[in-house]
Amino acid sequence: MEIKIQSIHFDATEKLQAFIEKKVAKLEKTFEDIQQVEVQCKVVKPATAQNKSVSLNVMVPGTTLFVEKTSDTFEESTDMCVDSMKVQLQKFKEKLRNR
Repeated sequence: MEIKIQSIHFDATEKLQAFIEKKVAKLEKTFEDIQQVEVQCKVVKPATAQNKSVSLNVMVPGTTLFVEKTSDTFEESTDMCVDSMKVQLQKFKEKLRNR
């Protein structure tokens, strides 16, 4: 599984990148055939509360799954994205099983 992290309108710290990679790597426990994950972190303008947005693009055989969450911190947004993606991957896995 390949993980690409993009930070838009700011520079991501090593600590943030390590956190994101650690969280995203856990998605492989839910679904083994993940080919690539693109993570986009961006600061939404204007600078107010709830302006840290994280989106996940997960490439699996045959389709791409997408989720985007916004909150006060990138860590919180990443957590919510990963939780939401786990649900999507579970549903996708069920569909594959039923075919």
